[in-house]
Amino acid sequence: MAHEAVTPIPTHGGHALKRVVGYWGLMFVSLGSIIGSGWLLGALGAAKSAGPASIVSWLIAAVMLIVLALIHADLGAAYPVAGGTARYPHYAFGALAGFTAGWVGYLQAVAIAPIEVEGAITYLESAPWAKGLDMVNPDSTLTPIGLVIAAAALAVFTVINIMGAKWLSDSNIAVVIWKTAVPVLAIVVLMSLSFHPGNFGQTGGGFAPNGFHGIFAALPLGVVFALQGFEQAAQMAGEARNPKKDVARAIITAMIIGAAVYIFLEVAFIGAVDPANVVNGWDNPLGAGAFGPYYDLALAAGAGWLATVLLIDAVVSPAGTGLVYIGTSARISYALGEDDALPPWLTSVSKRGVPFGSILLAFVIGLVALLPFPSWQSLVGLITDATAIMYAFAPVSLEALIRRHAGRAHPYRVPWPQVLTPFGFVAANLIIYWSGFEAIWKILTAILIGRVIFEIALHRSKSLRFRRDLDWRAASWIWPWLIGLVVLGLLGRYGNGSLNILPEWVDILFVVAFALLIFYYAVSLSMSPEDIAVAVGEDEFEFEAVDSAVSSDTAGAADEKRRGAPGVGDRPKG
Repeated sequence: MAHEAVTPIPTHGGHALKRVVGYWGLMFVSLGSIIGSGWLLGALGAAKSAGPASIVSWLIAAVMLIVLALIHADLGAAYPVAGGTARYPHYAFGALAGFTAGWVGYLQAVAIAPIEVEGAITYLESAPWAKGLDMVNPDSTLTPIGLVIAAAALAVFTVINIMGAKWLSDSNIAVVIWKTAVPVLAIVVLMSLSFHPGNFGQTGGGFAPNGFHGIFAALPLGVVFALQGFEQAAQMAGEARNPKKDVARAIITAMIIGAAVYIFLEVAFIGAVDPANVVNGWDNPLGAGAFGPYYDLALAAGAGWLATVLLIDAVVSPAGTGLVYIGTSARISYALGEDDALPPWLTSVSKRGVPFGSILLAFVIGLVALLPFPSWQSLVGLITDATAIMYAFAPVSLEALIRRHAGRAHPYRVPWPQVLTPFGFVAANLIIYWSGFEAIWKILTAILIGRVIFEIALHRSKSLRFRRDLDWRAASWIWPWLIGLVVLGLLGRYGNGSLNILPEWVDILFVVAFALLIFYYAVSLSMSPEDIAVAVGEDEFEFEAVDSAVSSDTAGAADEKRRGAPGVGDRPKG
């Protein structure tokens, strides 16, 4: 029987998170989050905005998010804790900053599972056999039947998460292999059967019919949403068997694979469109009433079998991503509960080593999010904005920790940190700006609600009120930054409500300059090395558990080598 090192991590709830997830489990968790409903629906929205130049949109997003992925890889390996996106800002800027980052991270994560389910149901509406079910209303919201199906899917995700992290990662591996293979198959088949080179610039207004504005505007229309999710390995670092070695590798590998798949998918989509549909532009490249882009293209190419496979994948891909994000939401609320900012029952850990209360909360909020809210496309912009704000906390936190927590070992070091950390912050700010004024002010309102929750917790919890890491000065840059982004969005050129005052390219320069100013100002306000050591020390038992797990795993691996058997979780079975 293969050896499995399971090192428990003490928690508030009596039981412990268990370090049972290997490299392949972490990598597939991140890759499974990247490849979801975004590949089914993202290409169409990008093409409508930018035409053939939507390929450039994917390239820009890939560069930006790969840099942010490298930064998360560095942080995840150096500080391997559950709900890392909430903990890194906490270490650098204190409990208030940690809560703000965790809150916005929770907002985006907890909404993704229901969005993925809605995306799947919307795509399935294209199938002839689904017409009679009436799962989707004309305004793209779910009908009562659609709501029941969606709720059942969320319930299945919840049960799998409750079974344990190892169960989640292992069950996810087969799903991710399938949903990575299907888009690759679609690329090969469509480029072989239906590829029109003229679509890349000879018709429909040229290569970039809407200029750079269309290229940038395409980013929040599903492009960034599709590529997000690489951080899941960092979120689950608290349950990784060897996070110092595996988290960084998992994040980087998943990001490179995901970016390559999406770029080639857009190329295949542009080339497969009927040239007659884009003679007058890319506003409706598939014709009226099309919901499932690749499904319609497969039928037009005469590959009915591929259309059937795509409908199956329309269930599998979003389901796999929704499955992971139920768990991710739970880890973030678990981290916030550890900070005493949310109720302590969120840190209650079951006998299976998972945050049971946090998982149930994610399920309940997911059900609420299924109510008749806007369509998949409308919600994607808001989620993209929230994700970019969450991502923005990582580079500024890493830079602060490099300077003020210099003694910390970094098993993976981001290359050229003096360049890539400010670049990562600027990239996140540009994504926020391109998401448009309407999305920015709505997310700011949601963050303000979170701040009210924090203030209530502050007055109820004596331990939180007098904590040393409740550093108001260190977190004082956050609200000027967020308000400044709203002002830039109002004066800018993207989204409903913007005034179009800033000229094209001048607006980009304003955002870049503002982001760099905030970046270096924030780093200068980070907590002292002593206070950072105290904040990190609160989670030191988790770091010690990593060393214990690695030592145990090394011994077990040597024993397995003598017997010629592989270690559990080291690679996918089969």
